[in-house]
Amino acid sequence: MSDEEPTKTTVHVLRHGEVFNPSKILYGRLPDFHLSELGRQMAVAASDSLAGRDVTHVVASPLERAQETAEPFAAQFKLETATDVRLIESANFFEGKRVAVGDGAFGNPRNWWVLRDPITPSWGEPYLVIAQRMFAALQAARVAAEGHEAVCVSHQLPIWTLRRYVEKKRLWHDPRKRQCGLASLTSFRFEGAKIVGVDYSEPAAALVAMSPGARTAKGA
Repeated sequence: MSDEEPTKTTVHVLRHGEVFNPSKILYGRLPDFHLSELGRQMAVAASDSLAGRDVTHVVASPLERAQETAEPFAAQFKLETATDVRLIESANFFEGKRVAVGDGAFGNPRNWWVLRDPITPSWGEPYLVIAQRMFAALQAARVAAEGHEAVCVSHQLPIWTLRRYVEKKRLWHDPRKRQCGLASLTSFRFEGAKIVGVDYSEPAAALVAMSPGARTAKGA
């Protein structure tokens, strides 16, 4: 029997920064939604929070806002940003629509049938599908950075679903209670292939506070 210690790896799963979205629609997977200037500052703040760490792999969702959030990490650690489609935003029936309470698509009776099942959910990609693809992406990043650290840039709902899946909590939830702020880091600590801890931090919190609508940004 070997007494060798299991390899320790950390994978930081990062939500992208604030997006320029003057129309306030749920942008989801739509192309051409980029970081705002404040969002770019958030990405730099998140990158600075890992300065001096042993990051050897940076990977991002294919959407522009995620790729742009990855840029300061790739620059700091002198790495190329890989792309993993499994990190993409969840699919959503309301993509491209305004969904604000009282003046959006939720208030249209023709859409109420879409909202019939909050557990699957009926309006978008099933939570279990999101969890499984995100977990596969997490493990792929662990393998790519084995013995070191990785950064994966993704989106709010996929990150929160992954965390709940790892923590063995029910996947359906109240969106208002997600702990996944803009440019936040949800860090998964591994020993070998086993997750032994999950940490959360908001290195761009001061910048988020400067944006009145940041915590309710559509599309996430």
